[in-house]
Amino acid sequence: MNVKRVFARRTEGSTAEAAEAVPDAAPAEVGGWSTGARANTTALLRWGAWALLVLGPVLGAAALVAQPTSSEQRPAPAARSAAGNGSQGAAGFATLYVSAYLRAGEGDEDALAAYYPPARGLRLDGAPGRRHVEELTVARLRQTAPAVWSVTVAARVSQPAATDTDVDDAKDAARDTGAGEHGEGDAERAGAVRYFQVPVAVGTTAGRDAGSGYVALGLPGEVSSPARIKSPELVYGTLRSAQPGDPRTRAAGDFLSAYLSGASGDLNRYLAPGTKIRPVRPAPYRDVEVEQTAFDGEQSSTVQSQVPADGTRQRALVSVLATEPDGIRTPLTYALTLTARAGRWEIAALDGAPTVLPAAPPPPSTPAS
Repeated sequence: MNVKRVFARRTEGSTAEAAEAVPDAAPAEVGGWSTGARANTTALLRWGAWALLVLGPVLGAAALVAQPTSSEQRPAPAARSAAGNGSQGAAGFATLYVSAYLRAGEGDEDALAAYYPPARGLRLDGAPGRRHVEELTVARLRQTAPAVWSVTVAARVSQPAATDTDVDDAKDAARDTGAGEHGEGDAERAGAVRYFQVPVAVGTTAGRDAGSGYVALGLPGEVSSPARIKSPELVYGTLRSAQPGDPRTRAAGDFLSAYLSGASGDLNRYLAPGTKIRPVRPAPYRDVEVEQTAFDGEQSSTVQSQVPADGTRQRALVSVLATEPDGIRTPLTYALTLTARAGRWEIAALDGAPTVLPAAPPPPSTPAS
């Protein structure tokens, strides 16, 4: 091999002869790679790495600039689930629909079609706006299918009093149908609360403004008022006249006076540590007086003059008369939770509703013999 030739020349003597022999030698091979090729490859890799470091940010910026801006090429945002907000949206849609329906008259078919498209084929009678809608609220909301809600809207409706002829015609119609001597003419229904049931379908819209969409499945149908249920039993005793000597009455009165009128000073002085309640501002009343009280589990009318041990809690139902700036007295009721501390009662909570007694467990079933 050439390596032996170079080595032999070095052993014979002259350094110059050895130097002259090196150009004639082939590059040494290591592991299948020549040393020259390895050097060239290392240089190429080094320059390639530097090129990537320099060009990386430039290529990234170019990619951002070249990104398509057309709305058709952008991925559509994920549509919101109709089930997640369908009930609230359906309730609002139905309320607007009933309002437009009650105010509609001849020529308003297109206005109703915005809620119920087949309304374009209707023939409405009467002058638009002849009925005045004063109040609207959702009285009942139930789901009848995965994407359909039945919404019952309560509306207080007033309309011009009927003429004497209209009333006579209504009475005649009532007698003919056996409904009684007095018909329910417009004059007798002025200001009445009426209930309308609306079927609303909920879906999703596509495109850039994807979200929930609504459409009525029919015209509103007038229905009867919801049934009134029996009031549940409360944990409090019977409401009785407020006893000024009862420290609980004083605590509740001072708190509500500061809360509603600011007359009792800083509200925080009546609150238990850690309780946060903000007063009503601007104060709507100039004076507050406790009229009746009822306390948790207490049926006796005996005045409680002693404050129990610290940490004792008691729920109270308090009725007050609040005097407005014009002198009119307004009755109000509050459910409070009181706690004892350092020989006095403090307000631990302004409850959202009176506390109801737990339902009695069903009687045990008798095993069949």
